[in-house]
Amino acid sequence: MTGAVPSRRHDIADDLRQQITTGRIKPGERLPSESGLAGQYKVSTVTLRSALAVLQREGLVEKIHGKGNFVRRPLRKIMYVGGWGTLDPWTAAEAALRVTVRSTTLQANGHLMTLLKVPIGSPLVEFTCISHEGDSPHGLARIYIPRDLAPAGVLDDAAPGRDAVRRFATLGPPPAAVRETVCARPPTPDEASCLRIGSAAAVLAITRVATDSTGRVVEAGLLVFPGDRVDAVFTTHQAIDEGQTQ
Repeated sequence: MTGAVPSRRHDIADDLRQQITTGRIKPGERLPSESGLAGQYKVSTVTLRSALAVLQREGLVEKIHGKGNFVRRPLRKIMYVGGWGTLDPWTAAEAALRVTVRSTTLQANGHLMTLLKVPIGSPLVEFTCISHEGDSPHGLARIYIPRDLAPAGVLDDAAPGRDAVRRFATLGPPPAAVRETVCARPPTPDEASCLRIGSAAAVLAITRVATDSTGRVVEAGLLVFPGDRVDAVFTTHQAIDEGQTQ
């Protein structure tokens, strides 16, 4: 009997998947209630939710708290440009993509102390940025800078530096060096909640550390993108010996 539930779960997922991919259920359309679908397929709500979880992990269905399950609209990918530390100018300028920013001050401890190479308790400014296309989150960034390096008025919503934050870009003058560490991993519970993705989905995580000519860390960024919603581009420029060009 134990093998019947997984099989039924996949049967339901297969049927709903076919309806979505053939257009019988349109992008953005709300699915019937979970209790209604459970009655339609003659299964328990536990089995029905397990079937929906399969489609959520595949990115076909999105569950919005308090509203229900919706067929996910095809998402346009955004591009992260490595080295520049920003979303590409075309993506960042598009009206369809908006970035909400929340800022706060805090004291460095634990991981942040190590990341920014500052003593425990050092004052920092934290920017939490979430990019959206419509109702769908595209990316999450937490950007940290030492409080004494924060541009004047940077905590003000109208400050010029806010434009850089909205592009996930570095805030201050161009740094002497930017080190980016990239990995693919499952999201943390907080990231999964912010980005509205399943815990089994893969995210692209970028840790960006910018330093000045003295080696001081002037900014650190922790960026997370759902793996199916971003392309990351890194370009290497080879130094040319001027003597060889004569």
